[in-house]
Amino acid sequence: MPELPEVETVMRGLQARLEGRILRRAVVRRPDLRWPLPVNLAERLTGARVTSFRRRAKYILMRLDSGWSVLIHLGMSGRMLLEPIGRNDITLHEHIEIETDDGWRVGFVDPRRFGSVDLIETDREDEHRLLAGLGPEPLDDAFSVALLSAALAGKKTPIKSALLDQTIVAGLGNIYVCEALFRSGISPLRLAGTIPGARAKRLVPAIKATLTEAIAAGGSSLRDYVQTNGELGYFQHAWKVYGREGEPCPACPEQSLPCAGVQRIVQAGRSTFYCVRKQH
Repeated sequence: MPELPEVETVMRGLQARLEGRILRRAVVRRPDLRWPLPVNLAERLTGARVTSFRRRAKYILMRLDSGWSVLIHLGMSGRMLLEPIGRNDITLHEHIEIETDDGWRVGFVDPRRFGSVDLIETDREDEHRLLAGLGPEPLDDAFSVALLSAALAGKKTPIKSALLDQTIVAGLGNIYVCEALFRSGISPLRLAGTIPGARAKRLVPAIKATLTEAIAAGGSSLRDYVQTNGELGYFQHAWKVYGREGEPCPACPEQSLPCAGVQRIVQAGRSTFYCVRKQH
């Protein structure tokens, strides 16, 4: 599933092309994705002007001058195609199509239909059932050492699981939690309640730096994810541990004490990659 950097990258691609434009035509080709689509969605989009965009966790919000926001979740295999109008054939599994007044089209392609699209009043966005209760955005200034320390205090779950809890911090997924924990030198097995204080001082900037670098690289292309222009993200080439089981740890010099390299374990059904020697 696309994580925060991938969703941010897609949102920026849509924003650059759609902000300020009028949606002159909309087509909805099925009544549902993961959940039923809003009634008369095509009619409610047609003629509206896009005023702005916002990302919240792994969700994209496209705000309209009608006072409504389109809530988009890419799910497991969803992607947004953005291209000039003129193609006669429709991409397989393209369930929603939108055309703008300046000659561009957006297609929401989702083969597995785990994505979703909904409408919510713009001034009530954070009340939506998918957004209510989400934790702070990790790239916001408000996400601080003090805030994370308070959220983790007393928790007896592993820090890896705690960081995947969207009520503690919003938008983090498996890839970037593994990478941030490696960068901060913290074991994914360490109990979350031991992080507040000195370890949190390493972890918070590691999370921010990992996400910032991933966004600059266009995210990580894994399975179905591509950017709105069809190009792949390339942050996967910068992964230090994720998916690198059995490879040498990039932080342990060859002449140092013996290092077993990158190891893989399973936590709560998810693969975790880390270096036992560096992360403790």
